[in-house]
Amino acid sequence: MIGGASQADIAILVISARKGEFETGFERGGQTREHTMLVKTVGVRNLIVLVNKMDDQTVNWDEARYREIEGKLSLYLKMCGFKSEKDTIFIPCSGRTGAMLIEHPGPKVVSWYTGPTFIEYLDRISSFDRNIDGCLRMPIVQRYKDMGVIVLGKIESGQVRVGDRCLIMPNRTRVEVTNIYYEDIETDSSVCGENVRLKLKNVEEEEISPGFVLCDMIHEPCHMGRAFDAQVAIIDCNSIITVGYSAILHLYTTVVKVELKKLISLIDRKTGNKTKLSMPFIKQDQTAIVRFELSEPNATICIETYKDFSKLGRFILREDDHTVAVGQVLKINP
Repeated sequence: MIGGASQADIAILVISARKGEFETGFERGGQTREHTMLVKTVGVRNLIVLVNKMDDQTVNWDEARYREIEGKLSLYLKMCGFKSEKDTIFIPCSGRTGAMLIEHPGPKVVSWYTGPTFIEYLDRISSFDRNIDGCLRMPIVQRYKDMGVIVLGKIESGQVRVGDRCLIMPNRTRVEVTNIYYEDIETDSSVCGENVRLKLKNVEEEEISPGFVLCDMIHEPCHMGRAFDAQVAIIDCNSIITVGYSAILHLYTTVVKVELKKLISLIDRKTGNKTKLSMPFIKQDQTAIVRFELSEPNATICIETYKDFSKLGRFILREDDHTVAVGQVLKINP
């Protein structure tokens, strides 16, 4: 889920309006809260909330039920960083009948909602600003062999053309792009914002792993490292976190184990001011500046500071299949 969300510009959150089901997913430790936090953390800009099952006999297109869900969820979305009107929209719908997905069912069914249907809203979304003329950055999601080596990913910056000579980081392998496939069409070039398949030569499949980044050879390649300072917000941890704590780091398509090496300072969430740690640990609902290092000896990953390239500078820490913390890279240590 995290790898897919990392490549998205828009997320669709489907909520059940049926009595008890929304409460289970949102109010009783369900995954609605976690998934919402995750999509915002990995950089999703817009959120469409489909309030589904409005035709259920326990709901029957009741406006009060819809407003109840909208009100409760809106407060949490603001906490996650979504601005209610600019970044999100709520749409009542029925997945069973298709009502409000493609067409409005009419005033006899739902007279109180005058907004767009799901498809109408998608058609209205304006294009996102893209850094087409910037340095090439394509984090690799997957690779396989098919009459040559194929890599899959989303171009996050720059553009690529057939014949381009590129560099795969962090192992600095020099490759040449021989074919570009966008969806089911072969093309001569592709630009940032597009999910593509590239056929490469001068490289073996075993030399590439998910999380590697394809860069051009004109600009400086992306940074790499094994230790970094970061600002982290602890969102779900039942115990204290001390030096030596380990967790799984999800940074775009990179998934590696990291260890906490140093607690640097606390950050006051209200003022943003840094304060010294009074105790040798951090805990839930605290924000701190810390230092992490990859657990595997001699390993390196592609990484950037959040300020320089946010897609490779934001991360999620997970433990036992739940999210412990989210963070931003502040400094890459040699």
